Amino acid sequence: MREIRLAPTRARLDDLVRKRLGRWPQEPPGIVRNAKQPGTWLRGRPCEASPVGMPFLKLPGTSTFRTIPDGLWLHFSPDPADRWADILCIEACSSVPNLRDKRARFAPSTTSLLVVCPVPWLEEPAEIGDPTPRWRMIRLLRAPPTEPLVLPVRDVRVLYGLKARIYDGFLRTQMPQPHEYFCPMDVLTDEYGHQDPALAALIARASATANFMTMP
Repeated sequence: MREIRLAPTRARLDDLVRKRLGRWPQEPPGIVRNAKQPGTWLRGRPCEASPVGMPFLKLPGTSTFRTIPDGLWLHFSPDPADRWADILCIEACSSVPNLRDKRARFAPSTTSLLVVCPVPWLEEPAEIGDPTPRWRMIRLLRAPPTEPLVLPVRDVRVLYGLKARIYDGFLRTQMPQPHEYFCPMDVLTDEYGHQDPALAALIARASATANFMTMP
């Protein structure tokens, strides 16, 4: 009898994507250190911390309706006198309504977006085998944190992973916003997707350096 394989549910697909993103390095594949981003990159989500201890996004003055991307990479300012963070978010979208919802969360706004890094995440090491806590790697911090690190987001880039049918249709008929990038879902579910040269090239373009004629 021929085996029938069912497509993964949305929950299973999200879990698989997060599992694969956990294999990605602290610096997103394709990122090159440059004058526009001379600080520290760290993977905020997913990581070894418990879900409540991982960084998240929010609007000023709010305590609910947090934005929790499937993947979140943070680039921290190196200057304690000028505190900000750049973010690269990765979202797996299993349906068109899911894509619309996630795009709406990152739509341009006149309201500032904040990234919140809880104390437990700052105190934990970024890499297994290296006891250095994350806060020591973030050059704008000079002492152990006693409260969450809350920073305004300077630059937002979002990579959306879409199922093949949705990806093909979006590619033919839609126009992305300047901060949006798209890839097939298979790249995010691939165990070695972070080693894909095409993905690295895409993420390399997802940087402020891409807006200049010469690389700073």
